Amino acid sequence: MAKIKKKGQSGQAKNYITRTQAVKKLQISLPDFRKLCIWKGIYPREPRSRKKVSKSATASTTFYYTKDIQYLQHEPLLQKFREQKVLEKKISRALGRGDVSDAARLERNAGRPDQTGKPRYTLHHVIRERYPTFIDAIRDLDDCLSMLFLFANLPSTTSVPAKMIARCERLCHEFQHYLITSHSLRKSFLSIKGIYYQANIQGEDVLWLVPYKFNQRVVGDIDFRIMGTFVEFYMTLLGFVNYRLYSSIGLKYPPKFDQTKDDKGAELAALTLEGVNLATNEETTKAITNGEGHGPNPKVQAEVDKLVKKLRTESAADKADEEMADGEEEEEEKATDAIDKFEPAAPGGDVLPQPTYSGNDPSKLFANCTLFLSRETPRQSLEFILRAFGCKRIGWDPILGEGSFTTDESDPSITHQIVDRPIVQAATTEQGDGEDNQTAQKLGPNQRYPGRIYVQPQWVWDCINDEELKSPELYAPGASLPPHLSPFVKPTQGQYDPTVPLEEQETEGEALDAAIEDAKDEVESDEENSEVENDMDVADDNDNDEEEDSDAEEDEELEDEEDEDEDEEEVLQRQRELEAEISGKAVKSKQVDPKLKAKLEKKKALERKKKEEAEDLERAKGMLSKKKRKLFEQMQYTNKKKSTEDMKLRSKRRKLEKEKAAGKA
Repeated sequence: MAKIKKKGQSGQAKNYITRTQAVKKLQISLPDFRKLCIWKGIYPREPRSRKKVSKSATASTTFYYTKDIQYLQHEPLLQKFREQKVLEKKISRALGRGDVSDAARLERNAGRPDQTGKPRYTLHHVIRERYPTFIDAIRDLDDCLSMLFLFANLPSTTSVPAKMIARCERLCHEFQHYLITSHSLRKSFLSIKGIYYQANIQGEDVLWLVPYKFNQRVVGDIDFRIMGTFVEFYMTLLGFVNYRLYSSIGLKYPPKFDQTKDDKGAELAALTLEGVNLATNEETTKAITNGEGHGPNPKVQAEVDKLVKKLRTESAADKADEEMADGEEEEEEKATDAIDKFEPAAPGGDVLPQPTYSGNDPSKLFANCTLFLSRETPRQSLEFILRAFGCKRIGWDPILGEGSFTTDESDPSITHQIVDRPIVQAATTEQGDGEDNQTAQKLGPNQRYPGRIYVQPQWVWDCINDEELKSPELYAPGASLPPHLSPFVKPTQGQYDPTVPLEEQETEGEALDAAIEDAKDEVESDEENSEVENDMDVADDNDNDEEEDSDAEEDEELEDEEDEDEDEEEVLQRQRELEAEISGKAVKSKQVDPKLKAKLEKKKALERKKKEEAEDLERAKGMLSKKKRKLFEQMQYTNKKKSTEDMKLRSKRRKLEKEKAAGKA
């Protein structure tokens, strides 16, 4: 007889478990269960059939894989959570007995894990489990950086402590220092949400978002407990990543931190990088001898030195013979434009870096520039980008903080100054005295420092995205800036592109509509001008001579004759229309502009062609199956929606260009 299956012990009912059952099984509270799931990367799962899993399940019931919960049962953090629960019970009992000093002692010891030597818990083992290789951690760095940069800009509250904000800010600055040193930053984009950055770290592209440096307003409808759990995990992750990145380029981690400079707003300048090779002699000897004083055997070292010296002399002699043999052939050859190769003169000598044909090195884009940032510019983002692309000399107004190359705006070594304010002249009184205001620029257009280039902040972003120094005339203060496009979006065919002329990307129908509209406007303007000329009355004075009176009378007679001619033309036109209705022929209308008539005919032909294509398409759709036809209609709907949006953008640009041309005229 076959074994009888019991209900709930096989199938989907066994594979899934509800959240309430999981919390009871692990014997922890719901907040601790949420923390554990976030840190271990375990998320709720939706079963195919809720009825088969649990008949009592509602729409709000949360399910997890049973294997995931079994995996959590062996987690070391569970014991830490239980110890924390025991400590809370001890404190509550002490308060219940009225022993306040004992409760304070227990709470004080729990709040000082560094002094007691018993930290509450660490997430190091969780990082190693979730990211077996370093590349896995790099790929998961996008959300980590976005979250930490966000918390670094938040104000301190009861839900977001100041220590967490300071820790996030320091980790972000350490990561920025690595990007500056390794020149790993590639692109950046200014958006409404904030500033997007993209860096290439060991072959992986990392994209993150940094909010603008505004006063953030913390609202009450955000659960900072959940976000704080993520931040706690991400801080540990970025600490591991920063250590590996610093070690890969030969830097000590963590870098030295100057609290005094940080209090004065130095930010990046508050950290001092140190190379591994810059250690003192004592540190070097300790690292070599491992603190035990055991050096190499002098006899063995002498024999090794002799062998190395012998090998070097033999290799040098062989190279000298080869150079002598090749020298005669090289004398006969003509000089070419090839780049010279600086080979070492002796074995073991320093090898010089070889020059390349391409001189456009993005890491040295601003190497020859000395920039000064005005007080209204975003100093933090500009400093980071400029240093990442080779600029060593950046100055700014002293009100923006410490760490600048210079705070003197009149420094003659400054080549570029970044300003972001409108050029407003100082208000002048009747006596000619000027009153300075905050919006007015201290130096007027004709009073700028000679030999210095003034640009707006967008110039920096466009330069790094295009990997070349853009023309500063396009970004002059007060100038209309070129469009700032996202470097992360690849342009597709038919999509609106503001950098391309309108004539190259508009469709044939749009071009015809625009031409017809322009022609109609010209005809209307000509008619208005003629009406204005006809309605002009010649002012007559009572003291005019008799000759002028006679001339006026002649003009009035001519106008009366013209009015009579127009009335006759209207009567004749009406008569033609009646004759055409009786005979069934076409009405002979007034004379139309031949160019406008040709464009109208061309538009009609284009509409007939589109109608025929639509009919052919409908017939072809009838040959498709129902599934493919629905898919094709969905594709058509999406493409039509995109083309409509592009058409609106092109019409808006056409209108702006027309207004601009009319304003210049």
